[in-house]
Amino acid sequence: MGEALEFDVVVAGGGHNGLACAAYLTKAGLRVLVLEGREILGGDTTTEALTLPGFRHDPCATAFELFQSSPTIRNDELGLRQRGLQFLYPDPVVTMPFEDGASLTMWRDRQRTAAEIARLSRRDAEAYLELLNEYDRVKEIFNDHRYTPIGYGPSLDEWLAELPNGNYWKRRYRQSALEVIREYFEDDHVRAFMLWLAFMTLQPVDRPYTGRLAYALPYGRQANSWTLPVGGAGTLPALLAGFIRERGGEIRTGEWVTELLIENGRCVGVRTAVGHVYRARRAVVSSIHIKHLVEMAPSEMWGEEFGRMVAQWQAGCTMFVAHYALRKPPLYPVNGDRIPVVTAGITGSTDNLMRLLSDFQRGQLHLDTPVLLVLTPSVADPSRAPEGCHTLKVVSFLPYELAGGGPSRWDMIKEEVAQHLLDYLRRFAPNLQAEDILAHYVESPLDLERRNPHNWHGTCHGGDLSPAQSDEMRPVPGWASHRMPIPGLYQTGATTHPGGSVTAGPGRNAAWVLLDDLGMPAEAILKAPAS
Repeated sequence: MGEALEFDVVVAGGGHNGLACAAYLTKAGLRVLVLEGREILGGDTTTEALTLPGFRHDPCATAFELFQSSPTIRNDELGLRQRGLQFLYPDPVVTMPFEDGASLTMWRDRQRTAAEIARLSRRDAEAYLELLNEYDRVKEIFNDHRYTPIGYGPSLDEWLAELPNGNYWKRRYRQSALEVIREYFEDDHVRAFMLWLAFMTLQPVDRPYTGRLAYALPYGRQANSWTLPVGGAGTLPALLAGFIRERGGEIRTGEWVTELLIENGRCVGVRTAVGHVYRARRAVVSSIHIKHLVEMAPSEMWGEEFGRMVAQWQAGCTMFVAHYALRKPPLYPVNGDRIPVVTAGITGSTDNLMRLLSDFQRGQLHLDTPVLLVLTPSVADPSRAPEGCHTLKVVSFLPYELAGGGPSRWDMIKEEVAQHLLDYLRRFAPNLQAEDILAHYVESPLDLERRNPHNWHGTCHGGDLSPAQSDEMRPVPGWASHRMPIPGLYQTGATTHPGGSVTAGPGRNAAWVLLDDLGMPAEAILKAPAS
């Protein structure tokens, strides 16, 4: 194979967090190599022709709302906006039809959204505006916590303690989203709508420590809509890759990292499946899922406690996704009319959402009244499909481990499940007929894992964000600051703080820690304008 190639830093994994970390490191002047196993960069942030030529689908990430508050894009620290990253902010934001004929639509104008809610309950409309105003006063604290490495700033409790009503918020974020929403709202349509929004980071809304989601998710959607990157999710990794290459970094696809090179107790590089060896003078950064990473070095290198806690890792909620190429978009009932919208939610009732969560834990398919997230990005972004046509993405929340058959059962039933979900959607968008569907592509939770090994057990968010797997507990207590037990090895990606979704937070935080360990002015480098 010849001599091993050597770089300052080798980054294993070309998802958006691995690329963001590499971009910040190249911004600091380090020579960086990124290795990605697939032939396409992006991990769960890609845009691909899954159905027919000309139809551009996002297999996993579609919405970039959380990214809007990330310093990476808010302050344009990597010059992504300068390089052409553009966003669309659809209006309406999301609509939710109900089987009893009611519907609730969020518009970008919060007063208009409140007026929608007032049709169901005037008290709830006032409560909605109160909820938004309450979160507006504390959002920066929660935001700063997300984009600061663990150990590099106060704990969330310490940050909240600085507020005049800090104890109030300490309790609020420890509550469940269900508790918060039941307290604020009385009409079950409104409760179901708010709970569905809170559920969109795939955390069970009846679990403690989800209280913040009852505020943050509606607030973010109200402020930034169901944010779409023009051209699809894959525009982000493409622009990050351009930034890296412009600064002398290298990127190699089709190179699955299979082994960490350890010399004198230190990680000094990696070996790939094709036998290539890449050495790192300063550090190796992994965005490989923590469950797979521990298999790439001898167990004694990790330590017994670290290995035991990784063995306890929980996947959390998983998705079932079907993509369609359409002749025309689905039309939803909005204020007496039927219109196309980018995002629709279907949840039925508070009780139905709670039954979904219960069925999920028992490995049961909740299909009688499915909970759905339905996306038609081409309504706002015509570049996603040929002229006059549309893309459709139907997402439900179904378990990887199925009772009475395990994950392998998915291969036998996924087409039937997808058809059932589509038929249910047609109750609310009856214009969507079989002759309007040109092609489709279905991915079960098992398929999502096959697509990307980081989707361990079908989760696209790296794993559950329970109290046991978040903040200083992510991925493992004592190792939440991106440094791993093996010297020279750092971890980024969705298994680290602040977790999944498109934020670049784990990538930026890992770069911060590594640059600090190298004795470089980390904060100044991160925050400096991109040249």
